[in-house]
Amino acid sequence: MSAVSTAPGPIASEDRQAEQKWRRRSLVALAILLPLTLAETSYDSLREWLHGEDLIARDVDFGQSVPFGGSDWKLADLRGGKAGRLPDHAFAVIATFSVKIGDPDLQKQWLGCKLMLTDAAGRRWLPDVIAGVSLPAGVMNCTSAIFSGVKKGDTVTIGDIFIVPEDAVKTIRPAVGLSSERPWFLRFQRPPK
Repeated sequence: MSAVSTAPGPIASEDRQAEQKWRRRSLVALAILLPLTLAETSYDSLREWLHGEDLIARDVDFGQSVPFGGSDWKLADLRGGKAGRLPDHAFAVIATFSVKIGDPDLQKQWLGCKLMLTDAAGRRWLPDVIAGVSLPAGVMNCTSAIFSGVKKGDTVTIGDIFIVPEDAVKTIRPAVGLSSERPWFLRFQRPPK
């Protein structure tokens, strides 16, 4: 029998150096490609999130009409009080907007229409149903308006009902968000007292 030498020879040393070189290159490539891959896969999600949320407010003075979603929006009225069967320290608020239709394709322009109230603390309230409280005659909500068959130049009144805590009543501001305009939304100043 003969003994096999396990001592590193010149070939084994070169193989080891080549292997170490490739490991270093792989680690460098990983350090570069991993962040790029994360950025690529996150981009669509981030873009979708930005277009799905009302993030950037465009403040509008009371009485001012502003183009938004192919139509001109103006806060018509903001009123509230105790009504219906509400919990203690809660108020019913009705916000109405006068909207002059520009582009009558509301199914495209107003998709995702969202009326809301915001306050000074950044809280938001979406429309709610209150037993015994209804919108004034001639006032439609967003969904009704979208399918109402309005024509260019028509003026419609859009509104909704909200339940707001008593501590927010003095600082609430009506707001409108539309998918076609997101991440921007309109936030209206309150009517003067």
